[in-house]
Amino acid sequence: MKKPQLLRQHLVAALPCLQADPDRLLIFVDNGGVAGTYRPGTSFEYRYTLDLVLTDFAGAPEAVMVPLLQWLTRHQNELLANPANRDKLTFEVDVLSDNLVDLAIKLPLTERVRVVRDATGDLVLEHLPEPPTEDEHSDTLAGGTLLADGVAIATLPAIVQ
Repeated sequence: MKKPQLLRQHLVAALPCLQADPDRLLIFVDNGGVAGTYRPGTSFEYRYTLDLVLTDFAGAPEAVMVPLLQWLTRHQNELLANPANRDKLTFEVDVLSDNLVDLAIKLPLTERVRVVRDATGDLVLEHLPEPPTEDEHSDTLAGGTLLADGVAIATLPAIVQ
């Protein structure tokens, strides 16, 4: 599985509070399953719920949700593009004090893995990318740059307050 680590890297890059202390972001995989394709070969799909927990968070929830939604447009776009899936992204907040919360987010994710034999007969695993979205602007913000691609969340004061 690659998506948990990809999401961790994205959120740490996008959120200054995680850059300073990345251990505040906890990631768990729950309800995991494997679905075979029943096609020739042994290709399969991971299916699981990814639980993100951001501990001792003092910012606005939007500071996490914007980069999270951007990541989803690249790595699990049908979760946002299909209206039937939109209510599957859930969160919970534990209020710790006047300015601190623990924020827990649940995401249903899938990862397709193609398994083929190379010329020597060895099995080769390839994690397949998500199909591209039809909306060319679906993962952009602040002049077309993803937050984790170089625009720090602190430069967007409207969502940090």
